[in-house]
Amino acid sequence: MAIVSIGYQMSRSGILAALCLTVSVAAAQTTAQTAPQTDSSYIDPSGTAHITRVIPVPKTISPEAQKKLAQPVSDAVKPQTLAERRSGTDAWQARAGEASKAVYPVNISDSAFAGVPVRIVTPLTIPPANSNLVLICVHGGGFNSDSGSLTESIPIANLTQMKVVSVLYRLAPEHPFPAAVDDTVAVYKELLKSYMPKNMALYGTSAGAILTAQTTVRLKQLGLPLPGALGIFSGLGDFSRYGDSWAMYALNGLSGHLDPPNPDTHDSEYVGTTNPKDPVLSPAFADVKGFPPTLFITSGRDLLLSGTTILHRKFLESGVDADLVVFEALPHAFWNDVSLPESREAYQIMAGFFDSRLGR
Repeated sequence: MAIVSIGYQMSRSGILAALCLTVSVAAAQTTAQTAPQTDSSYIDPSGTAHITRVIPVPKTISPEAQKKLAQPVSDAVKPQTLAERRSGTDAWQARAGEASKAVYPVNISDSAFAGVPVRIVTPLTIPPANSNLVLICVHGGGFNSDSGSLTESIPIANLTQMKVVSVLYRLAPEHPFPAAVDDTVAVYKELLKSYMPKNMALYGTSAGAILTAQTTVRLKQLGLPLPGALGIFSGLGDFSRYGDSWAMYALNGLSGHLDPPNPDTHDSEYVGTTNPKDPVLSPAFADVKGFPPTLFITSGRDLLLSGTTILHRKFLESGVDADLVVFEALPHAFWNDVSLPESREAYQIMAGFFDSRLGR
């Protein structure tokens, strides 16, 4: 059972103006003795909602997912340097990559396109009909680390029986926007020399989902042919505002530490000096008419639930063929855990989408 206390401030017109968490951010963790045991709701004169909710583990998800959500996680502050984050993420990605490969066998090699390092992930066999198809994966990791070049490409390569090129783009804060976009564009342009655009797809999770939309806006600006399909798996398209879910959920959903959103520091190390409403940085302000068919995936306790659904609506309003799948209760990018039945379902949905769209 999760107990959550949140708050958000609305302007008089009802438009989201600011977000704030009412949970204490003291170093000491919440315990069974100090946790609220009842629901409450108070709206103050400014419109700020002070809310406590007692939320049981839902029975609408798999037993494996129920067990995962029920794991106790401290909400105490755990400071971490960037070097520690990268080291930990690299170690986890190696372990998780091996776990993915055990379930979805593939071949993996390192290469480079246009000077950008990549991982080439290929199924053990590629059917002749798929030899002219390629998927480009841009990994997650908050723009400052690699939390998906393996886990986000291995299952997809295996299930689609297509080659996946996983882009190891430059990371922030050393290389803020638009370095990652430029690297992805460079790889795409290089692959255009060997593949027809309709036979290419671009996709990613989290930071990679954001990069997928950003890169496609940039490709359109450059007058380059767009890929045949896009996959935006838990992303956002607006760095100028926070969505509602950002104030409610941490990386692991309702568990763990969560700081109040600060509009002045929305991924500032990645954004750098760029205007938050720049149409490449924030595709919610871009012209996305004519974008290829796009699959959006998120989940009920995803901190980027709002960002994903808002960008999906932007695509729909612009006439793009855009599907949205929302998984019940699970946290951000849950599909990186290959052991969950819902992850396997998500991979099948992703793979089926690319298989049905490419080359058509």
